[in-house]
Amino acid sequence: MSIRPVARLRHAEPTLEGAGVKLHRAFGFRTPDETDPFLLFDDFRNERPEDYRAGFPWHPHRGIETITYVLAGTVAHADSLGNRGRLGAGDVQWMTAGSGILHQEMPQGDAAGRMHGFQLWANLPARLKMTAPRYQDVQAAEIPEIVDDDGTRVRVIVGSFRGKTGPVDGIAAEPQYLDIAVPPLKRRRFPVETRRRAFAYVFEGAGRFADAAPPRGVLLEKEVLGQEANIRDLSGDRTLVQFGAGDEVTVTAGPEGIRFLLVSGAPIEEPVAWHGPVVMNTRAELMQAMAELRNGTFIRPAH
Repeated sequence: MSIRPVARLRHAEPTLEGAGVKLHRAFGFRTPDETDPFLLFDDFRNERPEDYRAGFPWHPHRGIETITYVLAGTVAHADSLGNRGRLGAGDVQWMTAGSGILHQEMPQGDAAGRMHGFQLWANLPARLKMTAPRYQDVQAAEIPEIVDDDGTRVRVIVGSFRGKTGPVDGIAAEPQYLDIAVPPLKRRRFPVETRRRAFAYVFEGAGRFADAAPPRGVLLEKEVLGQEANIRDLSGDRTLVQFGAGDEVTVTAGPEGIRFLLVSGAPIEEPVAWHGPVVMNTRAELMQAMAELRNGTFIRPAH
C-alpha cells in the first residue's frame, strides 16, 4: 500500500453567491485540471439568517452534476421542469443538469438559525453533456453508516466502502464521497483507488494527513498554516487537502478529533469551457448555450 502525500493545502475563501449568500469556497473558477473531475466545492455555513436567507434564486445549469449535502437547516429547491422538494439535515441531492435546467435553492435555518451544507460540482464528459436532466434525492436514513470499535464513523454518500454502497448511483465521474469522523488522537487509513483524484475537506476539529515529509515542490499556503511550517502541522476547520498519487489516505486526529469529507473521482481529461454553472468543452458550445439562454431555447423538450 502507498500513502498519498499531501500535494496542496488551501483554506476555503469567503465569497458571496446567489442573491448575497455568504459562504466559503474551497475551490472553483481557477484551474479545473487540478481537481478534475470536480469543478467547485462550497461550504455554506452560517448562524445568522441574514447571511443566507436570500438564497440562490433561479439560475441555469448545463453540462455538470451537482451534489448538495445538508448538515443543519433545510434547503427548499425547485426547477423549470416542475420538480420541488426540501432537503433536511443529513439529506443529499444529486442533480444531473445535463442538457439544461433552471433551478433555485432557498436555504432555511434550523430552530437556532443555523444553516450548514456543502455543494460539489462534478463535470460531465462530452458524450453526456446534453443528456436529459435528472435528480436523486436521498434522505438521511437511506445513507449507510459504518461505526468502528474505536468510534470512527463513516457515512457512505456515494460509492462503496467496506461492503457498504451509497444510495446515489449512475454518476459519470464515478465518485466516492465519504463523511468521516475520527476520534481524538486516533490514526486511520482509508483506501482510495490509484486512478482517482482525491481531496479531503476538514470541517470539524483538526488532524494530520500523511506520514512522510513534504515532497519537493509541495505548496504550503500561509493562510492555512499561519507561518512557515511543515506539512505535519494539523489541518483544521475549512481546510482543503489535495492528495498526490497513491492508494490510501492516512489521517491522525488531533486532540479534539476530526471530521472531514473524503472525495475522489476518475479524471475526465477533456477541455473545459466554463461560464458560471454552464460548463461545456469548447467556446463555441458555451456561446451557443448563452445564446439559447437569451432566446428562450435553453431548456430542451423531453424525449
